[in-house]
Parts: sequence; structure tokens; C-alpha cells
Amino acid sequence: MLVNPKKSLGQNFLHDENIINKIINASKISSDDQVLEVGPGTGNLTKFIISQKPKKIYVIEKDKTLADKLERQYYDKINVIKKDILKIPEEFYYGKKFLILGNLPYNISTKILSNWCLNKNLNVSKMILMFQKEVAERILADVNSREYSRITILSKWKFDIHKITEVKPNSFFPKPKINSTVLEFIPKTRIHNIKDPKNLEKITKVFFSQRRKMINKPINILFKKLNFDYKKFNLRPSDRPQNLDISKYLRIVNEYESLGN
Repeated sequence: MLVNPKKSLGQNFLHDENIINKIINASKISSDDQVLEVGPGTGNLTKFIISQKPKKIYVIEKDKTLADKLERQYYDKINVIKKDILKIPEEFYYGKKFLILGNLPYNISTKILSNWCLNKNLNVSKMILMFQKEVAERILADVNSREYSRITILSKWKFDIHKITEVKPNSFFPKPKINSTVLEFIPKTRIHNIKDPKNLEKITKVFFSQRRKMINKPINILFKKLNFDYKKFNLRPSDRPQNLDISKYLRIVNEYESLGN
């Protein structure tokens, strides 16, 4: 499929069949799977997904020209959704269990992943997703590291995450200026319970918007004039946001919700 990539949509089409095969092998698609591919572009990965004969295939493509071409080419094999992934309503995922694959647009990849982590309706067997290398490092980061961030906490709350492979620029057309990384996300069998996932989003946003500050400032913002018991959480007011492991953030969310939030 010959196309002119649109810089405004961050289009870099994966064409390296070695990388595509690694993605397909990691996905282990079965005949019972409903596959959701995000950003199929020219369909280079799509045709390999079709060859695995899953139960159903959905592709989400914002570029109408590409979506129309995919629909014509694979009219009886895929369900094409011609929308911006960020505008897909949460209800779309309700009652379905997806295996999600995607070379996510780099400029919105963290937003897409955050939305999925916070979506109560999302049920997946696994996700195989490609990110800019620096974003992948933030997702995989350890506590106390420079890369440790909000997306680390949101992702690792829901998923066990592993690196599949790194991808060089020459695997794409046009070549991006950065390296990429493919990650595998496996849903955790048990996750720490919170009433509303959006409270985790809110609390991590308050903390990491001031990541160089001591945590007493975001604690004061969130808990206002209440006497927050730092010892109860094994914390010190002088700690920094990157010093708190995921379990501590989740316990802070529980405390915040216990106050009626």
C-alpha cells in the first residue's frame, strides 16, 4: 500500500518483517482471540494478524484514507473503526476481551496507555505495544530512578510488563529520529483495590507535577488541613515523589478515598 505519511499524525509505518514476526510470536494469537490493533497504518502487521486466524479483528485508524484502503483490501476479514483512539468511548470495551497490538503514535502513546489503565471496562488477555524507547524506559522504571514517573505507577498497578525487543529507525518508513521498544503487558491476577482509578491518576499527577519538591507539598494540597500521618505510611515529609514505591501511592489513594473523595 503506497501512501504519503502524514507528519501531523506522527505516522511512521513499521515494515520490518523480522520485528513484525517477533510481535506476532509474542502475541500467541489463538482462534478464540478478539484482536484489537491500534494504528494499523498500511496494514503491514494487520496481514500477519489475519494469517493467525483469530476469532475477530478490530482495527482503529484515524486516517480516513488509510482506513478506507484497509476496509477495501480486507473487507471480509477485519472490522475497521475510523476514529481517533482517544475518542473511543469506554463503553466500546465493555463485554469484550481483547488481545491488543499496536505501534502507538508516539505523541499520544502515554495518554492511550493511561486511559487503558484507568478504564474499568477494559478486559485484555495481553497487550503488545510499541513505544518510543524513552517512554518504554519510563514504563519499566524502578523506584528511586530518574525515569520513575506517573506512567510507571499507572502501568504497573494493572500489569506485569516485559521488554520484547528494541527497534531501530530503519525498521520504519519514514525513519523516525529515535529508537523504539516493544513491550508486553500481562494483566495481574490480583490488583490493589481502589474505588475510583481516576483518584490514582489525580494523586500521581499532583505528586509528579512537582517531582523535585519534597512530598509534604503535594500531601498538603491533597489532604489540606488534615494531619496526615506520615509514619503510618512509612514516609518522611522530606521524601521526593520518585522515592515512593507503587504500594505507597496505592495506600495514599485508599486514605484519600476514605475521606469521601
